[in-house]
Amino acid sequence: MTDKQQNKLWGGRFSESTDQFVQEFTASVNFDQRMYRQDIYGSQAHATMLAEVGVLTDDERDAIINGLAEIQKEIEAGEFQWSVALEDVHMNIEARLTDKIGITGKKLHTGRSRNDQVATDIRLWLRDEMLIMEEQYLHLMTGLLDLAEREAATIMPGFTHLQTAQPVTFGHHLLAWFEMLKRDRERLLDAKKRVNRMPLGAAALAGTTYPINRERTCELLGFDGVCENSLDAVSDRDFAIEFCALAALSMTHLSRISEELVLWTSAQFNFINLPDRFCTGSSIMPQKKNPDVPELVRGKTGRVNGHLISLLTLMKSQPLAYNKDNQEDKEPLYDAVDTLKGSLRAFGDMIPALEPNREVMREAARRGFATATDLADYLVRKGIAFRDSHEIVGKAVAYGVEKKKDLGDMSLSELKQFSDQIDDDVFDVLTLEGSVSARNHIGGTAPDQVRAAVARAREALDNTGNA
Repeated sequence: MTDKQQNKLWGGRFSESTDQFVQEFTASVNFDQRMYRQDIYGSQAHATMLAEVGVLTDDERDAIINGLAEIQKEIEAGEFQWSVALEDVHMNIEARLTDKIGITGKKLHTGRSRNDQVATDIRLWLRDEMLIMEEQYLHLMTGLLDLAEREAATIMPGFTHLQTAQPVTFGHHLLAWFEMLKRDRERLLDAKKRVNRMPLGAAALAGTTYPINRERTCELLGFDGVCENSLDAVSDRDFAIEFCALAALSMTHLSRISEELVLWTSAQFNFINLPDRFCTGSSIMPQKKNPDVPELVRGKTGRVNGHLISLLTLMKSQPLAYNKDNQEDKEPLYDAVDTLKGSLRAFGDMIPALEPNREVMREAARRGFATATDLADYLVRKGIAFRDSHEIVGKAVAYGVEKKKDLGDMSLSELKQFSDQIDDDVFDVLTLEGSVSARNHIGGTAPDQVRAAVARAREALDNTGNA
């Protein structure tokens, strides 16, 4: 047997060295080394438990724990030599531990397999990343609420089919974005329950004959509970798929917001200004100010959607239990996490800095007969059936199109030609302020309702943020 074979931690059964290309093709250390902290943390807990059940001595436990702590310092100082020959983060760390403390390092793997080790590391890593994302959602959502409160009475057109529909307020529109993000954060918090289950102790697939105490390891690692079935524990990647699903949906929401930001910063809309620090210019057109951050977030949504499909496809035909296919779970998951985190960070800094062009928004709301529905409702309150009032207002709009006059710009005599029920009080409902204030109910556009919604949302965020 060659020296290279002897260095393999699993090489005893093999009579020839791994092909060099196959070695590089099957290695994962170039990307899974990012889990080094979780691997060390899990190994230290495992060693602690092994000592408590008598598999290791206290001295062996201390040597392992201290050796792993030194390895973490080496990695973080950039002094650790990663080896593709050792395949992955787990074997690299274990081999280095054996170099440092001798044969005791080889005892660390007692009672576990790389199968349950990697499944544990991924869950620990994702749990840590999800904690960061919780705070990012809070930061972005708080910024949205601050802006919505400031702009509670700023009038803008609301759209359906991207056509002017009814007047709303900018604050009300921002709260629609908030609702999307609130659901995203709820999904993240809920998914964390299924991430935070411990596979360690399942070993390769069937458990172990050593007298391990899985509940103790679970306690040391801060998991909510253990994975109950050893076969499922090592092969389950539902938690990764579920995360990618919620990430894809959250990116879809950010992409929808991005689309509106891109439209609204255009010269054709000019509803908002983005600070220069979130934009770039053109190499040829000196006047350009491009909304690169929302455009890039909109573009990155596709890659996260793709990662979800990749993981679903990865798992769809796998028999129990662990298969090498599962090595392909990490890169899609890592990139989905990185992309969502980066997008949340960018939006968390950018959204509170939006500057609305209030007069432009107001003027846009005056165009497109935005108060037509208010006029129809006015006629209903005068005793006219809604379908009839709808037809009356439709004729008034047709007249306005012909004369190039909005409803609010017409004289009383002009309006009366469509219904003798129209009187001076009609102009109270044809004003933009009257229109938005009239929808004075929970979820409505009235500025007081927007402010009340902001207050409720703040209270709910405070409660969940401190939970």
